[in-house]
Amino acid sequence: MTAILAQAADVETAIGGVIGRDNWDIALRVGILALIGLPACFVLSRLVGRISRKRLGEHVGILVQKILLYGGLSAVFITILLEFGFNLGALLGAAGIVSVAIGFAAQTSLSNIISGIFLYGEKPFAVGDVIRVGATTGVVLSIDLLSVKLRQFDNQFVRIPNESMIKTEVATITKFPIRRVDINVGVAYDTSIDKTIAALKEVSDKNSFSLDDPAPVIIFQGFGDSSLNFMIGAWCERTQFLDLKNSLTRDIKEKFDQEGIEIPFPQRVVHIANSAPPA
Repeated sequence: MTAILAQAADVETAIGGVIGRDNWDIALRVGILALIGLPACFVLSRLVGRISRKRLGEHVGILVQKILLYGGLSAVFITILLEFGFNLGALLGAAGIVSVAIGFAAQTSLSNIISGIFLYGEKPFAVGDVIRVGATTGVVLSIDLLSVKLRQFDNQFVRIPNESMIKTEVATITKFPIRRVDINVGVAYDTSIDKTIAALKEVSDKNSFSLDDPAPVIIFQGFGDSSLNFMIGAWCERTQFLDLKNSLTRDIKEKFDQEGIEIPFPQRVVHIANSAPPA
């Protein structure tokens, strides 16, 4: 038994001579730092992000969460390097050179990051809003430093770079609580203008989705090629936009049929010149 203990002591002494007590201490500290620091970064960033979303909005909450997460991970990584004895000054110098090289190679990404900061500061829209960017319309899923991600109504995923968002006209459809549905309609030239306006007003007043305040707008727009042109604009809650548009169009058609108001087809009058007399 004494011989076995002596051999174990010799092995421990040999390992200690190769590795060293200081190296064991460093490995222990790095292990504890990784086991505690990394999960703490994820948990703390999620907690603060959740609080920020409740108090400051979804837009700011996502940004705060990502800043805390990436900042915390960077701090843990730098501390681990210091524990291993790396020269942080030389490391930062090398990182600066690499950053300059990457910066020249990634100018578009830097432009998107700067544009993303402008979007965060201006807040033209938030997560959950419906926006239109050029010919693309969709629900905002996330606003990141490089891009804005949308889900279109046919369930397609669209990623738009932040630089394009800054340069392009962006319409936030759900910015305000109410919206107006505009419908253009033409009637035959022999139809009374007053009768048409009264019919359109009655349709908008009876529609359950149309708001009384603001009141509907009915405008006689002028004389078209084949019709007298009118526009009716009715207001509704933004969540009922499609309901009002569908029902209002149907009600106008039914009301015009009841009143005998004709929606004419395009018409052309052709004059044929007299042919020359035979020789």
